[in-house]
Amino acid sequence: MAYWLVKSEPSTWSWSDHVKKGAKGEPWSGVRNHTAKQNLMKMKKGERAFFYHSVDEKQIVGIAEIIREAYPDPGDPTGKFVMVDLKTLEPMPKPVALAMIKAEPRLRAMALVNQSRLSVQPVAAEEWRIVCAMGGLKNK
Repeated sequence: MAYWLVKSEPSTWSWSDHVKKGAKGEPWSGVRNHTAKQNLMKMKKGERAFFYHSVDEKQIVGIAEIIREAYPDPGDPTGKFVMVDLKTLEPMPKPVALAMIKAEPRLRAMALVNQSRLSVQPVAAEEWRIVCAMGGLKNK
């Protein structure tokens, strides 16, 4: 299984907004970066993603699941970009701040540290395990 991180400005679309969508989930649309698009295209149904609040909060607040693989984003007039559907799985018992991630030597290669502006990122299995433990989720 691959792991991912998706970013959202909480003032635009927050974890609580996503939770309200329930099991039907919500499209993760509006991505207009080609590297992020490539990552969306690699996502498979059933894989997990950290839900990251960007801008002022800068913290991982929950875990989502990919429930529909990449398909055309109807909001893209060029027809080049895609979206996936995500549903929430569980909140992080303790949100994991970017500062905490940067302070953890085992996470120094994490995309969040090195490609901070990328809105959809891969997360290595070991990084996933470490961040889950930091957030109070065991055996993830």
